[in-house]
Amino acid sequence: MREKVEDFLNFITVEKKYSDNTIAAYRNDLNQFATFAQKRGVDWRTVDRDFIADYLSYLKDREYASSTVARKIAAIKSFFHYLVSKGELKDDPTATLDSPQVRKRLPKTISREDVERLLAEPAKFQTAKARRDRAFLELLYATGMRVTELVSLNLDDVNLASGNVRCVSKGHKERIIPIHDRAVQALEEYLQKGRSQLLKDLDEKALFLNHRGQRLTRQGLWLIIKGYVRAVGLDQDVTPHTLRHSFATHLLDEGADLRHVQELLGHANISTTQVYTQVSGGHRQGTGGETSPRSD
Repeated sequence: MREKVEDFLNFITVEKKYSDNTIAAYRNDLNQFATFAQKRGVDWRTVDRDFIADYLSYLKDREYASSTVARKIAAIKSFFHYLVSKGELKDDPTATLDSPQVRKRLPKTISREDVERLLAEPAKFQTAKARRDRAFLELLYATGMRVTELVSLNLDDVNLASGNVRCVSKGHKERIIPIHDRAVQALEEYLQKGRSQLLKDLDEKALFLNHRGQRLTRQGLWLIIKGYVRAVGLDQDVTPHTLRHSFATHLLDEGADLRHVQELLGHANISTTQVYTQVSGGHRQGTGGETSPRSD
């Protein structure tokens, strides 16, 4: 089965162009399923509904969260749908399989005051890393970008004169996001006094660099932000994605149009953006011109 799993992973990598995180999740979930099958002498040709039911019971016994089980089921369904579409299988053993009901959790946000405390922390220091950290924190909250989008930015993606940043989102869709003066100022300071000190290779195109002069990774950025979260005494559940959630919620609090927020966030469906209206303290219909919680 593992050979077919690798074929499928190659398919979603090359043809579907799924994100690295999604591919990693599929790999983990399908390898777990393949191991379960191998131990029971079952291969991909002989998987049937009864075997799938046994696997679901196994997951239940391990007390996985319903959201985790739903993700694993989705991976298995996609895998067998792929095998059927390629003519490898005639019948899909997961065709009638339903995912468990997953209760949607509301996005975690923090107050404007807590955002200000977090963004002000690196400004206390005058090192190259502190200037970098202030710049990416300001940019995260100014744009609502995903962390993977932010660490993928190159120098030519930022136009400080025009006050905007070019971002490539899920599905390789490009969007231009305006940024306010505070973010522009933080980026200017980083580019003038921070990046050059971190730079090792003059050909490096990445906007945000680590201490080795290479592109800052998603994991590296996460650890840096967690350090600032601890320093200012915020809830340890605060993550880089919390700034994205807070960006959207605070915009809606100020009356931004829901469709406009959808465009800024790069959501394919408005339903994904609508969840923020349940968090917003009092969403009112706006004119759609608000681009940042700090744009005034």
